[in-house]
Amino acid sequence: MTEFLRTDDLCVTEFFRFDELTWPEVAALPRDLPLVLPLGTDYPQPLIAESLSNPARIGLLPAFPFGWRGSGLEVSEPLLAAYIKNLLDSLRDDGFSQVFALTPKGIDLNLGAAQLRISPRGTAREQLPLDTEKSKVILLPIGHTEQHSHHLPLSVDTISIEAVAQGTANAVPEQAFCLPVMPYGVSTHRASFAATMNAGGRAFEDFWLDVVRVLSERGFDRFYLLSGHGGNSSFLVNVVKYAGERQRRIFCATAFLYLSGPQGVAALEKYRESKIGGMGHACELETSFMLHLRSDLVHMERVRDDIDFVTTPSYYMDWVEGGALVANPPWDDDSVYGAYGAGSLATNEKGRLWLEAAIAEKVQHVAEIHQQQRIREERRAAGFGLWGKQAT
Repeated sequence: MTEFLRTDDLCVTEFFRFDELTWPEVAALPRDLPLVLPLGTDYPQPLIAESLSNPARIGLLPAFPFGWRGSGLEVSEPLLAAYIKNLLDSLRDDGFSQVFALTPKGIDLNLGAAQLRISPRGTAREQLPLDTEKSKVILLPIGHTEQHSHHLPLSVDTISIEAVAQGTANAVPEQAFCLPVMPYGVSTHRASFAATMNAGGRAFEDFWLDVVRVLSERGFDRFYLLSGHGGNSSFLVNVVKYAGERQRRIFCATAFLYLSGPQGVAALEKYRESKIGGMGHACELETSFMLHLRSDLVHMERVRDDIDFVTTPSYYMDWVEGGALVANPPWDDDSVYGAYGAGSLATNEKGRLWLEAAIAEKVQHVAEIHQQQRIREERRAAGFGLWGKQAT
C-alpha cells in the first residue's frame, strides 16, 4: 500500500496507522482521539495536526485511492460522498467522537466540520489507467478494514488482495493492469467486534458501478473486480449484473475471493491441516498469507482459534462457504475472539504456496475474460442473433 506517514515532518503530534492495530487495541483507544481518513496521500503532517489543534495523537486510516477530482479517476461526487460518510459513521458507531475526512482543497463532500481540507504536497495524478492499457483486463482489487481477531491487524483483506491482484498483473503484464487497492468494503456484522468499517451496501454498489461506467466511457471494456473480503462478494455480484446490463459491450466479472475455483480449492486441500471450519476469517489461510506478506504485523502469541461454528448440513463455514442456505447470523453466536478458523496452524510457507496458487487462479481468469470478450465481439460484429437486427 502507498506510504503515507513520513519521518521528515517536524511535528510533535504522534501519528499512528489505525489499520495496523488489532480490534482489542482499537477497543482500548480513547473515544475522543482524532481519527482521519485521507483521500490520497502525501499531506503535510504538521498541517493535519494544526487543523486539529495539535493533539497528542492522531490515528490515520488507510488512504482512499481515487474517486475525486484530481485523483486520476473521478466518479460522481455524491456517490463518493455517500461512501465516505458511511465509513465515518462506522467509526462514530464505535463511539469515536472526532472522525474526519481529509481532502484536497476544492473538494466538498458535504461533511461539514468532519471534512478537513489541506493541499497535498504532490500534484494531481495522471489518468488511471492510461489509455494505453485499453487492450487489457482492468483489475480492481477491493479489500477491507475490519477486525481479524486478537493476532492480526485490520488490514488483512487489503494486504492479501493487493498481493494477489498485483501479482497477477506482474505475471501477465501484457494482459492485465491493476488499479490501486481499495481498503474499504462492506461489513454487515459490525456490532460484534470493534474496528470493523462499513461502506454500506448501496453506496458500495453505486460507487463501483460508476467506476466501471467512467472507464467504459473511456473505451475500456474488460473488468475484473477482485475481493479480499467475503462481505463484499454479494454486492460485487450486483455490480457486475447491473454493469453488464448498462454497458452492453463490456465484460465485467467477479469471483468469490480467491482460491475458490477447482485449482484453488485443490491447493487449499493439499496443504491445509485444519478440518472443515478451520478456514474462514483470521484463520489458517489468512494468517498464513500475513505471515508470508507482513509477518511484522502478526502476533502469533495471541492466536485464539475459533472453530465452534454452528454447523448443519445446509449451512456451515469454511473458506468456500458450503450448503444450500444463505444467512447472516450474529458473529457472537459462533466466534468468541473474532475469528472463524484455526489461525494457530498457519505458517509462512503455506502463505507462499497459497499466494502462488491464488495468482495462478487469477491469471487463468484473466485469460478467460479476454477469451469471452473476443468471442462475444466477433459474434456481435457478425450480427449474431438480435445483434443483426438492432443498433449496437
